[in-house]
Amino acid sequence: MLDSALAHLVKGIVENPGDVTVTASSSGRGQVLEVRVNPEDLGRVIGRSGRTARSLRTVIGALAGDRTVRVDVVDTDE
Repeated sequence: MLDSALAHLVKGIVENPGDVTVTASSSGRGQVLEVRVNPEDLGRVIGRSGRTARSLRTVIGALAGDRTVRVDVVDTDE
């Protein structure tokens, strides 16, 4: 559920919504959501000084309630 909510939020920000993928996995410290976008949209998702990414993490954290969730924006150029 959190992965689809995050994908919906990110698709509203980017120019290429078809390239947005969110992968959910579990780690020892909770759930990890990896966001991958078109390299041209990476700056939009991160935002100035990371404000947009921080806001996405805040919203997903609020939706998660008492669960631990980490949101990672993955640079696909690496």
